[in-house]
Amino acid sequence: MVNISKNPMGVKKLDLIVVGGGAAGYFAAINAAIANPNLQIMILEKGNRPLAKVRISGGGRCNVTHACFESADLVKFYPRGERELRGAFTRFQPKDMVAWLQERGVLLYTQPDGCMFPVSDQSETIINCFLAEANRLGIGQQFGAGVNQIGSEDGMFKLILSSGEVLFACKVLLAVGGGTQSGYMLAKQLGHTIIPPVPSLFTFEVRDPRLEGLMGVSVPDAVLRLPGEGRDKKKYLETNGPVLITHWGLSGPAVLKLSAWGARFLAEAGYKVEVLVNWLPGETLETYFQKLRQAKEQNPRQHLGLGEPAGRIPRRLWKSMVMFVGLSEELAWGEISRQALYQLAEQMTNGSFRISGKGVFKDEFVTCGGVSLKEVDFKTMQSRLTPGLFFAGEYLDIDGLTGGYNFQAAWTTGWLAAMAIAG
Repeated sequence: MVNISKNPMGVKKLDLIVVGGGAAGYFAAINAAIANPNLQIMILEKGNRPLAKVRISGGGRCNVTHACFESADLVKFYPRGERELRGAFTRFQPKDMVAWLQERGVLLYTQPDGCMFPVSDQSETIINCFLAEANRLGIGQQFGAGVNQIGSEDGMFKLILSSGEVLFACKVLLAVGGGTQSGYMLAKQLGHTIIPPVPSLFTFEVRDPRLEGLMGVSVPDAVLRLPGEGRDKKKYLETNGPVLITHWGLSGPAVLKLSAWGARFLAEAGYKVEVLVNWLPGETLETYFQKLRQAKEQNPRQHLGLGEPAGRIPRRLWKSMVMFVGLSEELAWGEISRQALYQLAEQMTNGSFRISGKGVFKDEFVTCGGVSLKEVDFKTMQSRLTPGLFFAGEYLDIDGLTGGYNFQAAWTTGWLAAMAIAG
């Protein structure tokens, strides 16, 4: 820990230093300045440009938030932080963020899937709004300003930058983002526990003959399960939704959800584990076996290659499963044995695929892990260990599914911290 000495002459002393010039950091600084214009605030950003993650979010369009306006429903999209965010979202949630931006001339639109974007479809719209507000409010901004050390004593914080510059502040907000040990070092210097970060929101690398040549095939709804999740081998972690077959394996919303909820289990398994896939939600091995027997009885001369009896999955995927169990698409239903029908039903409802690694979801990187939530007061986002220290954004052990949820957690925690700091 850095030893705190009396603030020497000529060394900057501020009311608030925000460490991290990302979404949570800027939003907190701006709202603190609005609530209390007398505050002297400085944002320190290690990189050379502010709001880097905002810039790349949503393919450069910035998925600002999600059109889910009930806090009880909203928290269900957070694998980590659900309990803590429940109360937080009653104070600042997506509708509040929409109104906040609208007051500053930034309008959003909602896609059919609930994701909300600026009508310009440009992330620069959000960035320019934040920078304009920060400049209007006289908030100091330093780039290329990494913090090497931080200490606290007698209600004062001392920060030593990588440049050697020394700053003093009455309050500090850590909003460095997630996933970097150097960033977490600051919280550790102030006595906080860090839950080891591991990736969340990623695709599955799967090398399997059943998927070869099927790149681009999409199934609108499938059920994915990870057997043996955690230490209880009888438990299954299950998600459902669209699945996309890629040249490296499996992707799509169902896969991303499973990667988020199973992030720590998958990391502990070295990303080498079996995933069970039911391509026909609502069907079990037994119910689907009976439907295949009915298809055989009703259409004994029809060829298998015409597709799944009810047409519920793409024909290319169906043919691949038919070939995998040793059948020819030229065979007629009447020629198929009971055992072969059972094997086909098993592949369609409980196929096991070996995950051999993880891929990256677009250019976005979300982590599971960060500052332990037990050590933070979620009414104020203040440290329970160090008075005057606040947290916001992915620096905490909070992560959401894809769709604007991670940004909303950043806006909410940043706003709560700002209100407490300005208080």
